[in-house]
Amino acid sequence: MSREPDEPTSTEALAELLDELAGQANAVLGQELLLEVAEQARAEYATVTLASRLMATLGAEVTMQVAGIGTVAGRLERCAATWCHLDAGTRQWLVVQDHLVAVDGVNPRSVPEGAWPATARLGLGSALRRLADDGRSAHLHLSDGTRLEVRWGRVGNDFVEVYVGERRAPRLVAHAAIVAVAH
Repeated sequence: MSREPDEPTSTEALAELLDELAGQANAVLGQELLLEVAEQARAEYATVTLASRLMATLGAEVTMQVAGIGTVAGRLERCAATWCHLDAGTRQWLVVQDHLVAVDGVNPRSVPEGAWPATARLGLGSALRRLADDGRSAHLHLSDGTRLEVRWGRVGNDFVEVYVGERRAPRLVAHAAIVAVAH
């Protein structure tokens, strides 16, 4: 019996089948690799902090929604792990990041903490000490909605002494209660 010239031999048919199966296997492996890369990217992004996004946004105009205050807009001048400083033109704002509700105008990138300048590792107490050393009065916005016009006293580890009105005795305010300082 003679075979037709276009009819594949069993060896050729087997080779075609194996090639097709190899192609399907490569497609499945490629999909698995893509899924693995996507999962790794999601896991890596889960380590990105708000502070690292703000750090990448230094110098830009941003609009922040701050709990108990509302909208604060200005140029992002400084950033640290727990606070940031905005220049709103006629007013400067020190905003505690724990009280940020939302931020618009941020850079899509982030700066990992290891690449931050040493000054960005300063805590809220250091920022408050700088304001106190300046000697100007300020508006202290607290987490309970209170707004105080204050003169600065000393800054402790987790509190600040402020003088309200004509009082001669200082009021102690916990750092944790501070939402923002306008000066």
